[in-house]
Amino acid sequence: MNSHNKLAVKGFITILTGLYSFQDCIHFLASVRKFHREPIIVLIDRVPQILYPLLQVFGNVILKPAPSHENPVLASRLAKLALYGESLFEKTIYMDCDICLLSPIDEVFDFLDGVDLLVTEDVQPAIAKAANLLRVKQDILSTLQAVGLPLNENSIQYNGGFIAFTKSSKTQELFTNFKKYFDMVVAHQNVLLLKDQGAFAAAVESVKPKMTTLSPVYNYLDKWKEIYAIDKPIKVMHCTYPYRPQYAKNVTRSLFTRIVDRIAKIFLQNQLNNPWRLK
Repeated sequence: MNSHNKLAVKGFITILTGLYSFQDCIHFLASVRKFHREPIIVLIDRVPQILYPLLQVFGNVILKPAPSHENPVLASRLAKLALYGESLFEKTIYMDCDICLLSPIDEVFDFLDGVDLLVTEDVQPAIAKAANLLRVKQDILSTLQAVGLPLNENSIQYNGGFIAFTKSSKTQELFTNFKKYFDMVVAHQNVLLLKDQGAFAAAVESVKPKMTTLSPVYNYLDKWKEIYAIDKPIKVMHCTYPYRPQYAKNVTRSLFTRIVDRIAKIFLQNQLNNPWRLK
């Protein structure tokens, strides 16, 4: 593991907890390196060290241990809570490792000059309609409020796959509250699914950081393309299991990634019956 003391000006960070996402992470790194030279931190857990060199092929990749947990879903959520503390950069762009860059996004670092936080809305932005957060069929907002989340009918659900932030006291407070509210989600697994969007929305609601909501072109879920109304080129393709469009694959296609994909068919856990993703 690499250790750096001085903060770099800007960089990327992602999460890899378990082999299930390893192949995605290879392609994520390939797509970022196609357009960017900044360092990339991978918060990593439950991946054999023998595979680490495959991630480091892309250069300037910093592997840091993610918070460990036997439940890989919870492990990835805990890693997201730790993003602020684990970032080595003044300006950080976090992206899920099932994301593929389709073009450079240097302007996102520039957008951070005036704000603490940049986010994108979820495909279902109204928290009051966010049935995806609940295990049970009951009123959504009152259920979220009953477990202690300070949400209201105007609260927005942001998609946690893309979060850009600066090192500031306000952002630090945001992530502190994010953890506090996520602990409430974990404590109420009888009614809530193990997701981070409700806790993140609650943290935004309580801290009110200086923030900008970016266009969906910065976190475009192709699986839900009929929901969007955009007329600009997509920059950040969020592939979502098990859906990875061919044009996202084309961006990262190289001899190295083709070799990894071929080996992955043999050795890696199959991602919902696909040698590599159904589409």
